[in-house]
Amino acid sequence: MAFKPFDLTGKVALVTGGNGGIGLGMAEGLAQAGAKVAVWGQNPEKNAKAEAALKAHGVDAVAMQVDVGDEAAVVKGVADVLARFGRIDFCAANAGVGGGGAFETMTTESWRRVTTINLDAVFWTFREVVKHLIERAKAGDPGGSLLVTSSTSAIDGAPRNQAYASTKGGVLSMVRGLAVEYARYGVRANSIVPGWIATDMTAGSQAWDKFNEKVIQGRVPMRRWGEWEDFAGIAVYLASDASKFHTGDDFVIDGGYTIF
Repeated sequence: MAFKPFDLTGKVALVTGGNGGIGLGMAEGLAQAGAKVAVWGQNPEKNAKAEAALKAHGVDAVAMQVDVGDEAAVVKGVADVLARFGRIDFCAANAGVGGGGAFETMTTESWRRVTTINLDAVFWTFREVVKHLIERAKAGDPGGSLLVTSSTSAIDGAPRNQAYASTKGGVLSMVRGLAVEYARYGVRANSIVPGWIATDMTAGSQAWDKFNEKVIQGRVPMRRWGEWEDFAGIAVYLASDASKFHTGDDFVIDGGYTIF
């Protein structure tokens, strides 16, 4: 039998914030590679469209309405995925929110909103999935892959965006700790570090001519916005056996922005 390292047939993937943007780009790549896919999102219309798009690839897929800012909802969400598919092999904690504004006038409420969605929710999601992966490993079925979406704001200065940057730096450290602690169970943990990507979160900047001129054309060597599809390949790689010895790494996907 031919070795097919990128074949995800028989694997189950969970992508939070997977009904649009980077999350849907990853989910579509996973589905095209043969994985069964569950995506989480809160918008019913976007969920329905995402589920239909994923099922069009000929795999079992479901979009679940889960508020990742609610710990109980996350616990139930993971349990629901396991009840439907019986296992989770790949989990991408991708859901996130922005939080701009002047640091000196930022309210604690605004700060907590960003840290809850971007940091606490990653902890809750990975905690529940890791419990499952440990149980599987102890039963003789080791393995599993965790992926978190960070941002170049974690490694660059991020004026007026410190709450967001803090969470995105935090998840990089979280992933490294997970990679070391759970390698004994065959579990891998990595991150992606996107640059300027055309999503709903960056809609304002996309429509700003000066930003496109100075940043996208002037600072991004590839001279374009990143697209959802640019994250399909990395998701497939990290969910597949092709990356079975690759852990604790940060994959910068920014068109060269951070090196220019």
